[in-house]
Amino acid sequence: MEYVTLNNGIHMPLEGFGVFQVPEAAVCEQAVSEALDVGYRLIDTAAAYFNEEAVGAAIRKSGIPREELFVTTKLWIQDAGYENAKKAFQTSLDKLGLDYLDLYLVHQPFNDYYGSWRAMEELYEQGKIRAIGVCNFYPERLADLCANVKITPAVNQVELHPFFAQAGALSTMKELGVQPQAWGPLAEGQHGIFTHPVLTQIGEKYGKSAAQVALRWNVQRGVVIIPKSVHRERMEENLNIWDFQLSQEDMTAIQTLDLGHSEIIDHSAAQTAQWLNGWKIHD
Repeated sequence: MEYVTLNNGIHMPLEGFGVFQVPEAAVCEQAVSEALDVGYRLIDTAAAYFNEEAVGAAIRKSGIPREELFVTTKLWIQDAGYENAKKAFQTSLDKLGLDYLDLYLVHQPFNDYYGSWRAMEELYEQGKIRAIGVCNFYPERLADLCANVKITPAVNQVELHPFFAQAGALSTMKELGVQPQAWGPLAEGQHGIFTHPVLTQIGEKYGKSAAQVALRWNVQRGVVIIPKSVHRERMEENLNIWDFQLSQEDMTAIQTLDLGHSEIIDHSAAQTAQWLNGWKIHD
């Protein structure tokens, strides 16, 4: 495994394991247990995924020393604001059964995320979180946040895959010193990514699958990836990307697949803001 160094000096694995859309406790716990056994050390969850308890159970049963793991969870929109964020953080920590978090993220760029950020800065300074960051912040929102807070976000987790490359967003993050992290690095299975002719043809040169090529493309751009699977063989395949390197010709060929927009979600759309603000994770 390779690592990146965040803007506060913390080391973060370049590849981790995501658990989005795995809410069933037994399935999630089994998946995380197998991911840890396969070799993943970064586990990414969120309050809105409804599986923090299962993630925590798998971590405890793994027997892996806490300092070897990098655990991320996220603050949901409903819990935005200074006081609410502090309460939500403690709730997540309790559900995970941990003493501290490695990374805590503002999950969406809506509601009072400035109030949330002030709370997160305090929790960071108290040593309860090793790094703080955001998710789904488009360049203008990220630049605005960075210009008006004490602690610059360490990470911005956004949609990044061959069909939505976001070169401009990556450039902004680099300029601001924010580490990009990809959710949906396999495009949530869209665009026939697992059998895509361009990715498949490139993969044949290295004895790799189309999925491995897509993942390798992102990490070579300096992007942390968190692919998800509940199948052990796919977990192993996704992790087996560190023994080859794509040529510049390959990187350029993959870049041509970029559609220039998301076909999963548009955070700049009014209906997206309304929909996500209406998503309640508790009473």
